[in-house]
Amino acid sequence: MPWTRDEMAARAARELQDGFYVNLGIGIPTLVANHVPEGMTVQLQSENGMLGLGPFPFEGEEDPDLINAGKQTITALPTSSYFDSAQSFGMIRGGHIDLSILGALQVAGNGDLANWMIPGKMVKGMGGAMDLVAGVKKVIVLMEHVAPGDKPKLLKACTLPLTGKRVVDMVITDLGVFAIDKKGDAPMQLVELASGVTEAEIRAKTEAEFTVAVAA
Repeated sequence: MPWTRDEMAARAARELQDGFYVNLGIGIPTLVANHVPEGMTVQLQSENGMLGLGPFPFEGEEDPDLINAGKQTITALPTSSYFDSAQSFGMIRGGHIDLSILGALQVAGNGDLANWMIPGKMVKGMGGAMDLVAGVKKVIVLMEHVAPGDKPKLLKACTLPLTGKRVVDMVITDLGVFAIDKKGDAPMQLVELASGVTEAEIRAKTEAEFTVAVAA
């Protein structure tokens, strides 16, 4: 069975390391906050000016003044700190964030990322996406494997406007996990399959070339 959104977030949380400073993008990536391994110290950073995000609040315990960049209510930790957007983006642009986990519309086999607009549709703005992929040490994408109509989202080349070129290191979808050699010319590598998903199913839904490093 394909992974649920929550299972995808839990898989992404396995990439966290003690002491990491991490930015979570809008959408599925925000769920990673609920899966930080117990005993691990990870500082979650939000572009709107908060360092030290906790898990999502239980119903009825929301504080409308505590939100992430996607305007979802969140919780604070005893170590949380607050600052303006200029300082927040200074952290990102200065290379102080170890990992960014983002959503995507498309990812190319070489690590190109398109995640900010679809031509012809209303665009509120790029947000922090371009800064995040340029200033962060490692980028993981969390997304559904296909778009509506079973259109592949892992492509030979992105057809939507790019957020960044050769910036993605790993893609986690509802079907499996891919490692990307963004600095070289090697094809993507399938390194993990969701339970019950076959290599044949992934190949049928993936345009980009990839090799297999996991028993299918």
